[in-house]
Parts: sequence; structure tokens; C-alpha cells
Amino acid sequence: MTKLFLDPAEFSEDQLDGFVDLYSDRLTRVTGGVVTHPPKEPQVAVVVGGGSGHYPAFAGLVGPGFASGAVVGNIFTSPSAAHVYSVAKAANQGKGVILTFGNYAGDNMNFGIAAKRLNAEGIDTRIVVVTDDVASASTPKDRRGIAGDFTVFKAMSAAAAAGKSLDEVERIGRHANDMTRTMGVAFSGCTMPGATEPLFDVPQGKMGVGLGIHGEPGIKDETIGDAEEIADLLVSHVLDAVPSDAASDRVAVILNGLGATKYEELFLTYGKVAAKLRAAGLSIVEPEVGELVTSLDMGGISLTLMWLDDELEAAWHAEAYACGYRKSHAPLETLDPTAVSTATNEAEAELTEPEGDAVAVAEQVRRGIGIVAQLMKDQESHLGKIDAIAGDGDHGRGMVRGTSAAQNAVDKLVAKAGFTPSASDQLRTAGAAWALEAGGTSGVLWGAGLEAAAGTSTVAEGVAAFADTVQQLGGAQVGDKTLLDALIPFRDALGAGSSFSDAADVAVKAAAATSDLVPRKGRAAPLAEKSVGHPDAGAISFSMIAQRLAEEFTQEAN
Repeated sequence: MTKLFLDPAEFSEDQLDGFVDLYSDRLTRVTGGVVTHPPKEPQVAVVVGGGSGHYPAFAGLVGPGFASGAVVGNIFTSPSAAHVYSVAKAANQGKGVILTFGNYAGDNMNFGIAAKRLNAEGIDTRIVVVTDDVASASTPKDRRGIAGDFTVFKAMSAAAAAGKSLDEVERIGRHANDMTRTMGVAFSGCTMPGATEPLFDVPQGKMGVGLGIHGEPGIKDETIGDAEEIADLLVSHVLDAVPSDAASDRVAVILNGLGATKYEELFLTYGKVAAKLRAAGLSIVEPEVGELVTSLDMGGISLTLMWLDDELEAAWHAEAYACGYRKSHAPLETLDPTAVSTATNEAEAELTEPEGDAVAVAEQVRRGIGIVAQLMKDQESHLGKIDAIAGDGDHGRGMVRGTSAAQNAVDKLVAKAGFTPSASDQLRTAGAAWALEAGGTSGVLWGAGLEAAAGTSTVAEGVAAFADTVQQLGGAQVGDKTLLDALIPFRDALGAGSSFSDAADVAVKAAAATSDLVPRKGRAAPLAEKSVGHPDAGAISFSMIAQRLAEEFTQEAN
């Protein structure tokens, strides 16, 4: 939701005031939008535009090497013909004007009227319409313009900056559009300034396939997939629409966030997209991942490909210093990636193959590690909710990362050895992997605790070593509302001769009792009062593990 505004009806104008002040080094405000400060040598003026709400498109693309001007309409609304005329006239440097925008009815009408007026006054004005959205129509000329605006604008702007003629800039723009394809999906709708509800809702568990950038929902709703599945959907749809006259297998790639999708999510998805493009035989050229053509706070992503030839590749490489986008050639010497060492410098320990009763113990440890990893996956959301009450909500995720890393490391150990190594070898390996991959406080404590337990001979000794290490490293005491509030009672019960199952029951009750405690350690301490009435996530996860292992191995014994 857009929360910061004055008069919602004046949002576009009000935000433009701050924008122009911020970037006064390279642009000037005129009626209807902004224009660059004139370059030393006059060039064709590339004027982009459309409604607001898409930053950095469109005003953010104004600056040296990119657009000469941008017409700024109201949110998702075509600017008026008068405003298009005003910006184009101010941007004109005597070499002619290109008006370029996405294929929407209002934009076609208003930019078209302005072009007629400019031509009537002797200012040679051409129009290049972007039609990249493969989901919106089967016929290219009928498609909407979405994130492919960026590649087309960039190609024309680079040509203009290189001093090419109006005819050439227009031709390159049309060629770039012919070579550009985009597909997008929406996870949530966007909310207009002053509104309390989004323009559309995406049903729970669904995604809108074939989104628009003016707050339109997708063409159809489909079950939302993970990053791999979404990457496959985007890539397959774009590759189904490969230009028939594509000149090479080299492509400029944009994975674009629509406004609410976080960069980390984009990076994750890009990795999957890149692998699929390469598997399809394509060579990726200077990919862009980030927010380039947005839709206020819409959750969603789009994939754009522009198939390159020598001309378009040169334009894609060209430098730019726009307000919301910069590209420059790296001034540093490029390093040879093959010279980077990935060695861990860790000596490989000699593994022990167990004998006699130790074989059954080793198998139990291996199975136990897998059981715990699955349990944490099942309980991730629950643990995260507990942790979020007075913490950062990451405990479930951290436990999943730690236990999964432990399981994977032990599986690799077994595969490499050709046998199930001793319980000590497995615990040592699991602890090191847990600490390495999970991070955070719990990762360090669990990792170090397991490594300490690896040096013992019995379950009770192992739990005692685990508890001592956790206490020493964490510096907490029983009553501080931490993992220790379940771990220490569990240790003490085992030490007093209780069965594992009975000790697990003690841990479960102790973990539940942390609801009455006030945290004195960790991230929950500053929000101590908020935590009262809710159990500690670390104590709960430990008690879950103890209880689950007790259930598994008690059943086996019976």
C-alpha cells in the first residue's frame, strides 16, 4: 500500500517535485514532465512516457545516454496530448523527436495527437510503440508494452547518443521492439495512493499469469509455484515466442521486479532462469535484475529477452547516466575467475567404520538426523510464528537450514566412505555443517554442541557435553527464556537415570513453561513484556526434537 502522500489526486505532481530537486544535476522540469540538460552536441530527442507508478520508468530513464525527456501522466494514466507536446518541444534539439511508449489506447491517442501537432510545426516527429507482452495477444502488433519498454528505449537512446540520424534511431527502435519478448506473473495487486484496497486480488495460493503494468491482473490465475517452476513458466512462454528473424543466440535479459518482490527473491529466480536459458542454447549478455518497470507496490516479476545482433548488442552495452539507471564500463581490471581458490583448507579426517553394537548405533544416528531434518521442515512455519512474537521470526528457517545441512553432509559422508561411519564421525560432520550453513545464534550453538557430543561414549554423556557447550558459548542461564530452559531439565533427567522418553516429556513441559518467563538474553530481551505468555522458540524446537526421537526409537525398541 502507498502510505506516504498528501492529496492522492496530486500524488504524481507532488512526487515529481522531490524527484526534480534530487536530480537537478541532469534534468529540468517542464510542463508535463522532465527533460535532460542539453548535450554538447545536438542529437535526436528520444522522449519516453506514460502514466506514473512505474519508476524508474519513465522519468527515471532520463539522463545522458538514455532518454532526452519523459512525459509524466497521473498514476497509470496516459499523459495528455498537451503535456506530450510540451515535453517533446522542450526536448527537441533540432535533430527530430522520437515519441516512444507502451501499446495502450490512451497513449496511442495522446502521443499521436501530439506528434501531428509537432510535425505540423516543422519538428520531424516519429512514433515507436512497444509491443513486447507475449501474454496479451498472439499477434505482435496487438500486444501491450510492459518491461520491454526498457530494452527498446535503451536501444534508441544509445543510437541517438551515438549521433545517428532520426531515420536510423527510428529503425533501430522498431528493430529492438521486434526482437523483444516479455512474460510476467503477479503475486498480489497494487494499491493506489489514498486507497485502502488493491486494484485486484490474487486468490490465496495462486498467481496471475500474464500481468499488465497498469494495475491489471493476470490473464489467468494458476497455482503459484516455487522459484524453479516460475522460472520455467517465464522462460517457456518467452521462448515459445522467439522472433522468427532472430539473428543470433545472444540475448539481453531483464528479470524485473514489479515493486514488492524483494531483490533476494529476484536473484534466486534469476539463477534458475539463467540456467534454463543456457540449457536452451542461449548466451546471456549483461543481464539486468532489479526494478526497472514497476507497478507501484505490485508483487510480481517479469522476464524480458531481446535477441541481439551486432547493432543491438552495441546499444545494450552503451553507457548511460539516467536518474534511475546507470551503466558504465568497469574501470577495474577484470580478474580471472579461474584464479579464485574455492579450497576450504580443511584436512579430511580419517573415518571410523563401526563394528559390533556400534553399527546399530551409527545407523540410528543417521536415521535420527534425517528424522530431525524432516521434523523441522514440517514445523518451520510454527516455529517462525513463535519467534516473530518478540524476535525476528527466523528460528524455523534457521533450524531447517541447519538440520538439512547436517543431513546432506552426513549423506555425502556415507556416499564417499562406502559405509555408515561411526556415530562420532556423523555428529562431528553434522555439527560442522549445521554451524556453517544455518548461521545465527542457534546455528553456532547447535553446531558446537553436536561437535562436543561427538567426543562422548553414551547418550547421557553426549547430552551433557552438548548442554555444557551451549551454556558456555551462549552465556545464558536457566530462567533466561532460551534453549537452555528445555535442554538443562532434559540433561538432568537423563543424568538421574530417566529413560530418553521420560526425559523428553520433561523437556516438553519445561519448554511450555517458558511462556511465563521474561527473556533476558538475545533479540527477544528488548521486547521482554511482549514475550510474556508465549514460549521460547529455541526451547520449543529442542523439546520437539527430543520428543520426536523418543517416539521413533521407543517404538523401535518395542
